[in-house]
Amino acid sequence: MSVASSVISIVQEELAKHSATRLLLVRVRYGALANLVPEAMEFAFEAMTIGTDFEGAKLELAKAPVKLLCGGCGKEFEPQGKELLFAPCPACGEEAGHHVLAGRELYVEHIEAE
Repeated sequence: MSVASSVISIVQEELAKHSATRLLLVRVRYGALANLVPEAMEFAFEAMTIGTDFEGAKLELAKAPVKLLCGGCGKEFEPQGKELLFAPCPACGEEAGHHVLAGRELYVEHIEAE
């Protein structure tokens, strides 16, 4: 609920800046490591917009992949499978000590309004 509330607050601020009143669509980009449950976010957004000017607006969730920098050889790579942080580097095989370059983000990427 708190993430949905924050998204709604951000959208309200942006619509006010541009003198828009009707939200049509908001796209939120989230990383695979952001601990966002898409179904819960969709439910919370819908519940929080019922009876408001945002009712009926579409929420799109775009998942961003995890990108790591190998701690052994310095190669950037996207791990495959369920083990995102302890994945072997495809170049040298190192399994630990990687630096997370992307995958933790959570932000409003796009807003469409009238």
